[in-house]
Amino acid sequence: MSVKPIVLLGDPRLRLKGLPVDSFGKYLHELLDDLTDSMRHAPGVGLAAPQLGEALQACVIEVEGQLHELVNPRIVRATGDDRDLEGCLSIPGYVAYVTRREQVWVVAQNRHGRKIKVNGAGLLSRALQHELDHLEGKLYIDYLDSMDELIPVGRGGRDDEESEEIAEAERALA
Repeated sequence: MSVKPIVLLGDPRLRLKGLPVDSFGKYLHELLDDLTDSMRHAPGVGLAAPQLGEALQACVIEVEGQLHELVNPRIVRATGDDRDLEGCLSIPGYVAYVTRREQVWVVAQNRHGRKIKVNGAGLLSRALQHELDHLEGKLYIDYLDSMDELIPVGRGGRDDEESEEIAEAERALA
């Protein structure tokens, strides 16, 4: 377990599609531990293997104190729409409004290869969709019509309520 550097926008590894995981041994366990340590250190609420330069279908999400380790995840059902601010640890300093599904149901495997199910609404739903996009080489900025929609954060000088909300969103999502 260790904190690893997070791959940033511009690094081609960020756009690689994750390969299915078929071995559930020590290498995967160490990767999941590294993802968790790196996510918590950043800090964020989710991190996908491609963000550590590993093109594998594995990610971690931690919302409301519950850690979800997802291997080979896929969304099997989604309902409603929710538009909110979203940021990414691989694109530091920016957030944007992105429309996602309000609630999702995900099936995956755990670190031992056993089938698990996760139902998420609100922040968990958004984080699930965000991290599963990473596993397909997709970023939240791909949903924007223009890069002009990006909102810079953490630059100082703004004390209004919106800048606080933006900063919170950036800290929240990986």
